[in-house]
Amino acid sequence: MVDIKNISFKYNRTSENILKEVSFAIQNNQCIAILGNNGAGKSTLLKCIDRIYTAKEGTVIVDSQDAFAMPKKAMAQSIAYVPQNNDSINMTVFDFILLGRKPYIKWDTTLKDRQIVQDIMQKMNLSDFALRNVSELSGGEAQKIMLARALAQEPKFLLLDEPTSNLDPRNQHEVLRTVKRIALEHHICVGIILHDLNLAVRYCDRFLFLKDSHVFAFGGLEVMTPENIEKVYQMKVSIIEYMGIPVIIPFPNENNEHTVVEKINSAELIKKGNKFIQNEKKYKISDF
Repeated sequence: MVDIKNISFKYNRTSENILKEVSFAIQNNQCIAILGNNGAGKSTLLKCIDRIYTAKEGTVIVDSQDAFAMPKKAMAQSIAYVPQNNDSINMTVFDFILLGRKPYIKWDTTLKDRQIVQDIMQKMNLSDFALRNVSELSGGEAQKIMLARALAQEPKFLLLDEPTSNLDPRNQHEVLRTVKRIALEHHICVGIILHDLNLAVRYCDRFLFLKDSHVFAFGGLEVMTPENIEKVYQMKVSIIEYMGIPVIIPFPNENNEHTVVEKINSAELIKKGNKFIQNEKKYKISDF
């Protein structure tokens, strides 16, 4: 379990607070989506948790231990952080992911270290990249490699800053499915900054909305409402449901009509603009 308590941060004494008394808790196996407009303090929050920035106030408790009081090696074994932007690195993909085992290595890498890397590469469909140079990869490929290195740390708390920003739609889902599966298998907590609300509701268990430096709302699907989304993003939305999956539809130019929540069933499907197919056929994803 991870417990974030009253995190506050500002860049200097005269500046305004970027974060004010941010608190929330994550249970093992849970993925939390960290949501909010640009400038809401999402990336700053992750950097405070990982001690890249020094929080003015607050604590981070990981499995009953104060992360802010941990030695660096213990900290690296407990928390792994994947930033949004990464510099090119001149080494093979396998060796780069193996760096994730550094907090556990005493004299040299072991068979266990190498096996952990191989298993992660296989799960993320990266085995064919093993001998390629990281500097030669595309932005999306490099992002997956960074995530793989963080997973090799076997952290208790994994922090991801927009892990899908450079990925195509298929890889977005593949990466988030992998993160979700590893969280369940290894009983870790995951905090993910996402701008795509539909990815958030698809793969995350709980949702933290940041607004005006504070926690605006925190909870399960009950906080993912059109009202909360409108207040945080200044944009009306509708939320529908298809095959048990909530789908958020934005209406950025809508100013007058009220947002509604609807449930779509097999007799009411929208396809190709305004054409409606009304029958009792059970549609599969492959039909689209």
